[in-house]
Amino acid sequence: MKLAMNLRTRLFLSISALITVALLGLLLGLVSVMQMAGSQEALVRNNFATLDIGLKLRQTLGDQLIIMLSDKPDPAAFDASRQQYFQLLEQGIAQEPADVGSDYGFRKAKADYLGFIKAYEEAADTTRVLSGNDELTARFNALRSGLIAEHKRSLDNINDIERRGRERALLIAGLLGLVGLAVLIIGFVTAHAIARRFGEPIEALAQAADNIGQGNFDVTLPVSSAVELNQLTRRFGIMAEALREHQATNVDELMAGQQRLQAVLDSIDDGLLMIDRQGCLEHLNPVAQRQLGWDNDRVGQALGVALQRPELDEQLQMVLRGGTLERAPEDLSIEVDGEIRLLTFSLTPVIHTQGHILGAVMVLHDVTEQRAFERVRSEFVLRASHELRTPVTGMHMAFGLFRERAHFAPDSREADLLDTVNEEMQRLMQLINDLLNFSRYQNGLQKLTLSPCCIEDLLEQAQIRFNGAAQEKGIELLVEVQGPLPRLQADQPQLDRVLDNLIDNALRHTSAGGLIRLQARRHGERVIISVEDNGEGIAYGQQGRIFEPFVQVGRKKGGAGLGLALCKEIVQLHGGRMGVYSRPGQGTQFYMALTV
Repeated sequence: MKLAMNLRTRLFLSISALITVALLGLLLGLVSVMQMAGSQEALVRNNFATLDIGLKLRQTLGDQLIIMLSDKPDPAAFDASRQQYFQLLEQGIAQEPADVGSDYGFRKAKADYLGFIKAYEEAADTTRVLSGNDELTARFNALRSGLIAEHKRSLDNINDIERRGRERALLIAGLLGLVGLAVLIIGFVTAHAIARRFGEPIEALAQAADNIGQGNFDVTLPVSSAVELNQLTRRFGIMAEALREHQATNVDELMAGQQRLQAVLDSIDDGLLMIDRQGCLEHLNPVAQRQLGWDNDRVGQALGVALQRPELDEQLQMVLRGGTLERAPEDLSIEVDGEIRLLTFSLTPVIHTQGHILGAVMVLHDVTEQRAFERVRSEFVLRASHELRTPVTGMHMAFGLFRERAHFAPDSREADLLDTVNEEMQRLMQLINDLLNFSRYQNGLQKLTLSPCCIEDLLEQAQIRFNGAAQEKGIELLVEVQGPLPRLQADQPQLDRVLDNLIDNALRHTSAGGLIRLQARRHGERVIISVEDNGEGIAYGQQGRIFEPFVQVGRKKGGAGLGLALCKEIVQLHGGRMGVYSRPGQGTQFYMALTV
């Protein structure tokens, strides 16, 4: 703090000296101009007053001359004019300088006028004032010449005042110019001294800071004659040394962390591809190299080019912009050593702590054996359901004929057993039909019959079908549609099957007094149809497998676990996607997003 104060004091004194010199020069010039203006104004005013009095004296003298030349001079008028003349003379004498003698200005004019009056009074013939009276004529001419001379002297004084004013103004301008030059020289010298004393060392420190910012800690620090800058340089050097040590420590820790991360990436069972912000490959672990049959020469290529799947670039750009893939991507088919491998993948953005996206990670999982097993299972289920359907249908028909011909009391044990067998055979028939339908969807054998479908009618008809079952359980079933919705090109019976399955599940998992909402709204280019209940909900750990076949969740289980899997297949066949939101104990919402 003391060093900063010393530096500020020096700068303050230097700038203050410049400002003081400039202000003194301006003040000197201002005072000189004001004094010159005041003196010139007084002199000009006095000389103009002299001119005015001289003019009035000549006019009054002319009036007296007229009176003298008249046939009958008026003594009273002449006396009045003479008194006025004396008053003007006294005014002129009063404004003259005290050191002026009687032979100059109005004092001389007064003496000449007294001589003129005396000569006039002594004249024998007053009717011939200027003719035949040489003395009177001489007195008059002397008086007139004196007044004219006084008038000329006043004009000369005014001209002299103007000349002296110009000279003094030039002098003041020269003085101000000298002051300005002095300020300029002092300012230049001061600026040069400051620049040499502080500027060059500061620039050297700035260059050193730039080098340190670029990671170059081998910098040359300046030496200055200023104590303050030397202390700053010493502390800067201490900081640079601390940064060098800190960098070395951080580099070691970073290398160790990178090695640990590399070991983790190399040890996991799935393939990992690191992708930068521009969509190019940065790194892939050994598992990904084995899965794809690559070496490191693919690093730096665009993802779609490297995998020969151009559509992946569009999906990747959507993820890099912060979006999500609307549906599960298709498997990647890769030929490695003459063998076709199937890989599932997921794209996840890498997000900085400040929120911006740094790149993405692609996770590859080899599902070749799983897909082969699913294909075999699907073919087995399809064939088994076909083979089972015929004998079970025959058994069901035969059992129906048996029930028609067998007569047992309604409350008998035999009638109860027949009802139980009939229910189980219907469940068996439903299970076989579900297996057959699911197999058809998975193998692409099921075709859709598309037609315009009104969403409002779709939900209202589903409400009508389940109103009775809902009222029996004390559950309220509501339809909520937001705004006018467009018609969908869909297979309405298949969508009815999806809604029936979702509503049946909601009824089984909602207690009496609960509420089930059938909702529809538009979201961009899609229509969202959902079935929401306030029942028991689904555990978080089970939500990821809820759409898998033969999987049942919740406390109340029933069927073969094909309902939701079949619903997902139907929705995907329509080009949509299906999902679930659920919080344990607070209810569940199943939704399907269909393209308009």
